Amino acid sequence: MPLLSTVDQLDFAPSRALVAGVSGSGKSSLCRRLSRKLDLTYVELDSLFHGPNWSVLPTFELEVDRFIAQNRWVTEWQYDVVRERLLARAQLLIWLDYPLHVVMRRVVLRTLIRGFAHQPLWNGNVEPPFWTIFNNPEHIVRWAWRTRSSYPPRIREILLERPQLPILRLTRPSQADEVVAALDYHQRSSTTS
Repeated sequence: MPLLSTVDQLDFAPSRALVAGVSGSGKSSLCRRLSRKLDLTYVELDSLFHGPNWSVLPTFELEVDRFIAQNRWVTEWQYDVVRERLLARAQLLIWLDYPLHVVMRRVVLRTLIRGFAHQPLWNGNVEPPFWTIFNNPEHIVRWAWRTRSSYPPRIREILLERPQLPILRLTRPSQADEVVAALDYHQRSSTTS
């Protein structure tokens, strides 16, 4: 199936969906919205991955396998160690391919808000002080910048290796609203027919 550029090209509501994009693009937010509208189970992969003190949980892969064994779910397409497993079960991949200025504004703002509010994230972790952007190469803002161009080659690879998987490319945030509305419509239409 070709890369879809508009929601009009999508004619079904998936039972298993992935959302891809650079850190800060809005993957988790879109997953939560799709979960509510389509009655899909959602788990934030970061919550399965990050243990106390930002350690990697040894149960990560097992927990992902358990999650994707379900019939109805949505989650982020991230973490190389599980990307293939996620793709093998997915019926749709939504790619948030937003302009760099949109993504960077979002990730900086999100990081600042979480940091100033000492917002608990996963397993007691909180964002480090924002100034660590200067000395921590793994800081989320630096990570978003560094990985910003990693998705186009990955998407091209999926198109070649999994031509049956629909990939919907969104290039502006307002398209996310259109996707949620269209998939909700398809979901309701399929349950009433």
